[in-house]
Amino acid sequence: MPDATFNTPDLTSFARLDELGLEATGQRLEPRRVMLACRVVEPDDWCHRCGSPGTPRGTVIRRLAHEPLGWRPTTLQITVRRYRCAECAHVWRQDTTQAAQPRAKLSRRGLRWALEALVIQHLTVARVAESLGVRWNTANDAVLAEGKRLLINDPHRFDNVTTIGVDEHVWRHTRGGDKYVTVIIDLTPLRTGTGPARLLDMVEGRSKQVFKTWLAERDQAWRDKVEVVAMDGFTGFKTAAEEELPQAAAVMDPFHVVRVRHEALCVRMGVRDPCGLVVA
Repeated sequence: MPDATFNTPDLTSFARLDELGLEATGQRLEPRRVMLACRVVEPDDWCHRCGSPGTPRGTVIRRLAHEPLGWRPTTLQITVRRYRCAECAHVWRQDTTQAAQPRAKLSRRGLRWALEALVIQHLTVARVAESLGVRWNTANDAVLAEGKRLLINDPHRFDNVTTIGVDEHVWRHTRGGDKYVTVIIDLTPLRTGTGPARLLDMVEGRSKQVFKTWLAERDQAWRDKVEVVAMDGFTGFKTAAEEELPQAAAVMDPFHVVRVRHEALCVRMGVRDPCGLVVA
């Protein structure tokens, strides 16, 4: 007898297509890919201009990379109806914005999976692109755009910041362009015990001027509230903080304190560090 806590198997809910306004109509399992045939649930058959009923005029196929099922790239093959208005002759397609942004190549669930894979699972963009079955540029552009929408365009991300951290990060592993970015973190929640640290911004380049310019772009009221700046031993960051945040205490973050002590100990003992490199 079936367990009452289980529902009837449903590919639509399993693949979370119902969140996208879609319904699964078929599947094709390939050795390296999953294809899900879908249709748009809402008919959307009223004219967007004059409000008159529309007449079906065939269909078009829209393909979207979806969150991988079983770690195999999953592609949604969506059948989208076309309509023509009998009154004004306007032609339109069913609305698929619940499933993805216009001209996007990733479904909203696929994009959410990519963000979580990068931020929480620490996967590389190359690994994310491979899992989604898209090109590196497609995955990277989509993640950057969504990150900007969620983070950079959020006007409240600078609220109640009293402790910040700054460090450099190697972002680009190619010959062209600056490979470093300066990362600014809100450490206030960690200091007050109210939650995890938050990313405030990432700025291309690594120098005193980069950090100084970023601080100067904040209003004076915000800068006056900053009490502590945590950083590594780079004097450029320290000088920029002293000039733009004279009231704030500059401290070295715990990671770099341990690293400096470790390197000093290795030099004194004449041993190699854990990476197998002689510290000189």
